[in-house]
Amino acid sequence: ISIHLSCKALVVQYEVEATILGEMGAPMLGERKECQKIIRLKSLNSNTDIASLARKVVDECRLIHPSKLAEVEQLLYYLQNRRKSNEKKEKRQIKPRDLTPFEGMEIDEEANINNIDDYVELLYEDIPEKVRGSTLILQLARNPDNLKELLHNETALGALARVLREDWKQSVELATTIIYIFFCFSSFSQFHGLITHYKIGALCMNIVEHELKRYDLWQDELQKKKKAYILVKDHEKAFKKYQGLLVKQEQLLRVALYLLLNLAEDPRTELKMRNKNIVLMLVKTLDRENAELLVLVVSFLKKLSIYLENKNDMAEIDTIEKLASLVPCEHEDLLNITLRLLLNLSFDTGLRSKMVQVGLLPKLTALLGNESQKQIAMCILYHISVDDRFKSMFAYTDCIPQLMKMLFEHGEEPIDAELISFCINLAANKRNAQIMCEGNGLKMLMKRSLKLKDPLLMKMIRNISQHDGPPKHLFIDYVGDLAAQIGPDEDEDFVIECLGTLANLTIPELDWELVLKEYNLVPFLKDHLKPGSAEDDLILEVVIMIGTVSMDDSCAAMFAKSGIIPALIELLNAQQEDDEFVCQIVYVFYQMVFHQATRDVIIKETQAPAYLIDLMHDKNAEIRKVCDNTLDIIAEYDEEWGKKIQSEKFRWYNSQWLEMVENRQMDEAEPYMYGDDSDLLERPDLFYSADGIIPSDGAISPEFFHTQNGDVIGQHTSWLFFSAGTDGFGQMAVSPGRPITAYGFRPDEQYYYGYASSR
Repeated sequence: ISIHLSCKALVVQYEVEATILGEMGAPMLGERKECQKIIRLKSLNSNTDIASLARKVVDECRLIHPSKLAEVEQLLYYLQNRRKSNEKKEKRQIKPRDLTPFEGMEIDEEANINNIDDYVELLYEDIPEKVRGSTLILQLARNPDNLKELLHNETALGALARVLREDWKQSVELATTIIYIFFCFSSFSQFHGLITHYKIGALCMNIVEHELKRYDLWQDELQKKKKAYILVKDHEKAFKKYQGLLVKQEQLLRVALYLLLNLAEDPRTELKMRNKNIVLMLVKTLDRENAELLVLVVSFLKKLSIYLENKNDMAEIDTIEKLASLVPCEHEDLLNITLRLLLNLSFDTGLRSKMVQVGLLPKLTALLGNESQKQIAMCILYHISVDDRFKSMFAYTDCIPQLMKMLFEHGEEPIDAELISFCINLAANKRNAQIMCEGNGLKMLMKRSLKLKDPLLMKMIRNISQHDGPPKHLFIDYVGDLAAQIGPDEDEDFVIECLGTLANLTIPELDWELVLKEYNLVPFLKDHLKPGSAEDDLILEVVIMIGTVSMDDSCAAMFAKSGIIPALIELLNAQQEDDEFVCQIVYVFYQMVFHQATRDVIIKETQAPAYLIDLMHDKNAEIRKVCDNTLDIIAEYDEEWGKKIQSEKFRWYNSQWLEMVENRQMDEAEPYMYGDDSDLLERPDLFYSADGIIPSDGAISPEFFHTQNGDVIGQHTSWLFFSAGTDGFGQMAVSPGRPITAYGFRPDEQYYYGYASSR
């Protein structure tokens, strides 16, 4: 006696011995057979009386001797206390139920393997005799012990294949019965060669295709008769006839498709089926109402869906719409296998979009309350939540309250990866984040995260903290708790998320100087700026944190004294190929140049402006933006750097024109060659003198640009080249404000600097 590996059941192994006795009672011939019996214990739970249940099992199962009572009791005790997580995570395999004799196929006569030749003879008679003969052979084939003997009877198999090929259109019962016989062989892989030899698979494909076309004709005919009939009784009679035909057809479809599903174990055979459009046939069959047939069809589609080509075929037809009509449904197995197929298809972006369009989002959300379907539904919803355009739609369902309830019901156990990943995705949307914070939501999340030191839960909190408005201000109460987690003794992944959460808190009323001093964070930040001191993810979060804190004047002064600025330049050297690092470090410089203490260090004691000039032409647009903004502020406060920056911008923006002029000068072999780039703006000869409109000394009077009405005049104004970063009259534009982050400007301000319009 042992326990079942996955179910709540006992497995009893036993032997059956059969002996043939002679005339005198002496044993003549004996045979042993090993068997097993499974005793399922569906009622077993944590409150079950084990002793009583053990006595009941021993009393009712004659195979277990009463002396085994103590052993049975011990096994039941083990089953009762077996970890539920194993059962929870066990993948439930949904397979179509074994085929049973269909309605109308029963026969009073009992088949005997010794009379097989007589049954084969019947296959050469008329249709009724052929149906009787094939039904008797089916009786034999349903017993696996007879399959080997039938396999060697080539006459019988050849006759069956011939009758099916010639007469399947004449009798649905005959076609169903013969396909059922070959289905019995298809249940065993070693017999697939036999079915291929007689080309039964290809014949089944033709039969399925024909029956689907016949179904469409029935539907059309029924609709015509519905419109034509005046008497209701006549229509009811036609409908009953249609239903009878439909039952027989679905029996045929079920056995034929099941045979094809078994043959599809071989990928080469499956490819042949795809080439004959098996996907379209299966999707058409989804219109039926027969639950057993639908389980089979959806199982087949699920098997096919793991290949890209088949998935693309499903995407081209209305597969999702038809599957959506099956969710939810009362048939538990059908619902489960449908969800598993949808999960396979949800890896495709276009099909995810289709799922939302056909209204699956609220249906799947409702299934979160169904314990047996919850996990699969959540996985599909997780895939949908990956797309930013669908995140906001979850706010209009009761999904988020259900997820929050699941989170808090876990106690101190690790949270399921699917659940926390789903929550992390949803928290990236502002409205979702607000719903998560309602009541004591944020308080409970913080309490659980800090207690368990869970990096994924803190990542969810970090996503909530990035949204402006009420959710961000709720974090003021937890700044101290978060800062206390930042240290060398904590788990690095958890520290990364805590740092990221703090870096998101761009709240004006937050006293960052007090936080830095209270928790001694400056040494930690400085030490983790060194290349190789930690994982790149942690170093990057440190840089972002410094950028956020640098908005405060007093904090900027602390950083200037601590030597963080040279450390940032060293890090910039080491990570110059990483756009994310470069952009965030440049943003830190941008924040620091607003403060006198850090601005003096950056301009006078480092080569940061030179790095920024080099990065001004970086291929990354975000880096260029932040560099331009920072350099404009440096140019405003330092005359020497201002000239260099202005010259570089002029040279860059007018590079094509300068190159053309220089080439012309070289072609004419003029003795005068250009000197240092810093003199470019003092070179009046680089400007065209347009027919005397522009004086040769390069001076331009304001009167040139305006008439008495203030309109610009002159057809040659496009010849003028101005230094980038200046307005039209050579004055350096000044920034009216500061961007909130390194990733873009405030949406209500189109440009920060005058030169932006010249790009």
